[in-house]
Amino acid sequence: MSTRILVVYYSATGSVHRLAEAVRDGAAAAGAEVRLRRVAELAPAEAIASNPGWEQHKSETDDQVQVATLDDLEWADGYAFGTPTRYGAPAAQLKQFIDSAGSLWQQGKLADKPVTTFVSSAEQHGGQEATILSLNNVFYHWGAVIVPLGYTDDIVYAAGGNPYGTSWPAGYPSTMPDKTVLECARYQGRRLAGFTEALAAARA
Repeated sequence: MSTRILVVYYSATGSVHRLAEAVRDGAAAAGAEVRLRRVAELAPAEAIASNPGWEQHKSETDDQVQVATLDDLEWADGYAFGTPTRYGAPAAQLKQFIDSAGSLWQQGKLADKPVTTFVSSAEQHGGQEATILSLNNVFYHWGAVIVPLGYTDDIVYAAGGNPYGTSWPAGYPSTMPDKTVLECARYQGRRLAGFTEALAAARA
């Protein structure tokens, strides 16, 4: 049986969505069964409507990507989480989903699973590394095994040299990740799949 990976993310205008698709593709190419899920939107309609890119992305993906559930978390052998930065921390939408997983955490169903993170921000130094580190605090509590990019492949250097995880400085208005960054995200997915397979085999 192939290992199971959940790629779960929040994206307002689409850049993190593109990264999530690339992580999914990389993990799938390495033989994993992958679920791509978005977390539920919490922002009021008037806030979404105030940003044409936000409104467009929401309308394009609402019917294409299923909303993540706790069943998805329990199903998966490994995780990839994606988020835009919000003042150096993950978006509230993703954090709300994570915060809802207390019952799985109490049962030990999130422990000993590999997890990796990818992010986007408006600026190169807009909190990308801080956001990944903030999410890692959650995963320490879970007892998960954090899988960073590290400097393990030339694509990491080509994509900006962030060893914490793939990151994209999207600018404002937001732009979509370039092909080098997407290749780095695919590499991150393959790397996660390798660790997931090894840990799943050890648990078995």
